Amino acid sequence: MNTRFRPYHPEQSYLLPPSPKDWLEEGHLAYFIADVVDTLDVNCFYAPYEGDGRRNSPYDPRMLLKVLVYAYASGVFSSRKIARKLGEDVAFRVLGAGNFPDHRTINRFRQEHVEEFAGIFAQVVKLAREMKLIRMGTLAIDGTKVRANASKHKSMSYGRMKEQEQKLKTEIEDLLRRAQQIDEAEDEKYGADRRGDELPEELRIREQRLKRIQEAKQRLEERQKGEDRAAGRKPDDGKWASGVRPQGGRSKHGREFGEVPEKKQENFTDPASRIMKTQDGFQQCYNGQIAVEGKSRLIVANEVIQNAADNGCLVPMTEAAKANTGRKPRRVLADAGYRSEDGFQKLAEKKITAYVALGREGKTAKKLLPCAENPHTQAMEQRLNSEPGQRWYRKRKALAEPPFGWIKHVLGFRRFSLRGLKKVQGEWQLVCAALNLKRIAALTTA
Repeated sequence: MNTRFRPYHPEQSYLLPPSPKDWLEEGHLAYFIADVVDTLDVNCFYAPYEGDGRRNSPYDPRMLLKVLVYAYASGVFSSRKIARKLGEDVAFRVLGAGNFPDHRTINRFRQEHVEEFAGIFAQVVKLAREMKLIRMGTLAIDGTKVRANASKHKSMSYGRMKEQEQKLKTEIEDLLRRAQQIDEAEDEKYGADRRGDELPEELRIREQRLKRIQEAKQRLEERQKGEDRAAGRKPDDGKWASGVRPQGGRSKHGREFGEVPEKKQENFTDPASRIMKTQDGFQQCYNGQIAVEGKSRLIVANEVIQNAADNGCLVPMTEAAKANTGRKPRRVLADAGYRSEDGFQKLAEKKITAYVALGREGKTAKKLLPCAENPHTQAMEQRLNSEPGQRWYRKRKALAEPPFGWIKHVLGFRRFSLRGLKKVQGEWQLVCAALNLKRIAALTTA
């Protein structure tokens, strides 16, 4: 007896097009994201389109937001890939509802609304709180280095900039002199109406390079002045206000106020990014911060900073978590990168118990400063040496680090798509909101 197969007629046309929802299983993440976005206040996304209506009909911002959030939740970050998915992937087509914006439209929407993504993240956290998923008993804070949308090979040290600046000035002067000589010779031979375009083009390229280098030098000099002021230096005398060299202050050779070290670098592609040490060596990066709530393991606060060090983020991240959830955490967990006497004092004043390592895990902690001058650091040492303190601190790694594993290894977000601190911060908000929605969907269907 011949085997009977199920009907297969790929050339058959439908009399009536079926609903795309019939092709997507019930309980899919795309449905959950669509339902959540429908409950959010997205009026700020519509504001730029308000007017007299004399324009081409734009795509609905709510539709674009659903597509973008689902794309980040499923590990698709390229605007071209998102546009391609809208034509190939059923889940994307359900969210697009017959709309097929091109990659330029998607990328423009993402760049124009980077500030609004912070509000979306805050609303997602508020939703989780109303669903009673967040208790704020324990808060774990951590940071990770995320590659910038720029290559470290597009950076140049301050010393190299000075060399190139002088070299380009010399070349430009030489080209101008040669151009003048050629013009005079051609005027004598062909007449005053004759002109040559070869040298001016070569001159234009060098002038553009010189302008970029001079702008980068100015940015480095302004940044150095700001860092010196923050470290306690005065611009008038070039000395430390306290008379004592603070950590990371004056070099062993000494320098004047605002004087940039020769090896300090600036990136031409994304000047806001910084060279940071990663597992893959030194790369052009940003430092992505998150605060994770202990019960739900949701990200309740996030930030992007330009500094590779974490020690200035302990209190701001705690305050941001409180602002987003409306609740103060009972305890805060963080690794040795957040060690700060000032931070410990501020948390103590807020009646928040901190468990912050004073040295790298598995290694002997650095010798502590005098107790009279650093009482909160001494109290932290005693707290961590107690049995309850060790028990609480052991929870840190299991709370703070898994979200980074999801972001980098599951979603595949290892590099920002946008450039500039403001845009990068907006994209980080979007990543954290997408991961939270993925987590909430799992918690509510478990």
